[in-house]
Amino acid sequence: MKSYNVCLKDTAKTFTKRLFYSLFDCQQEEEHGAYLEKTFLKVLKTFEVDNAEQIWKTFKTNLPEIRRMLDLDAVAFENNDPASYNLAEIYLAYPGFHAISIYRLSHALYKLKVPILPRMMSEYIHGITGIDIHPGATIGESFYIDHGTGIVIGETSIIGKDVKIYQGVTLGGISVAKSLASTKRHPTIEDNVCIYANATVLGGDIVIGENSVIGANVWITESVPENSLVTYQTEIKIRPKKNGIR
Repeated sequence: MKSYNVCLKDTAKTFTKRLFYSLFDCQQEEEHGAYLEKTFLKVLKTFEVDNAEQIWKTFKTNLPEIRRMLDLDAVAFENNDPASYNLAEIYLAYPGFHAISIYRLSHALYKLKVPILPRMMSEYIHGITGIDIHPGATIGESFYIDHGTGIVIGETSIIGKDVKIYQGVTLGGISVAKSLASTKRHPTIEDNVCIYANATVLGGDIVIGENSVIGANVWITESVPENSLVTYQTEIKIRPKKNGIR
């Protein structure tokens, strides 16, 4: 029976937490710097990656750009959520921002072809926030998640700038053969789109045009032109009162 080093899940959890802390806190960056590099090299050695040192150096050069993107995301949260009182609250207390932060870090490692670790990072934050963003997804600037629980964003999803997504949204793929795994299986969401709660958008050929609004509970398997409003129509019947009781 083959053995798997599943205790690496704990290592990935601690690595991810400390990487997140160091990205936003200069004191934490200094404190955790040596640990992060040592742990990264150790994990990649376990995965038999030969150029781990070069990958780490390249990843570190990406961190300022990741921080810039996340600062724009935080401003998007502040601008879109009337319940937010200041930026500090977003950095410290918003699960959607936490999930986006770990996504942007894991995505950078994914692009550097780091095996397994990006997925471990995304699953760690998925367990905390209920937000499942595959590190392979491509997400533009100023991304805003409201509430967030139950959101699923698949590997080949492409999301433009200034997009807003509410809880329960799925950007998923229609079932395909394993041989088609390398094809685009998940939708493209263009700039300035808003997708409300529990909407489902499926398919790699599907494009939601810019400036569109997708209403709650909508199921989409066809592309939507720009500037569209898509809603789910339902009929609500209220019983007449009888003796004062409905």
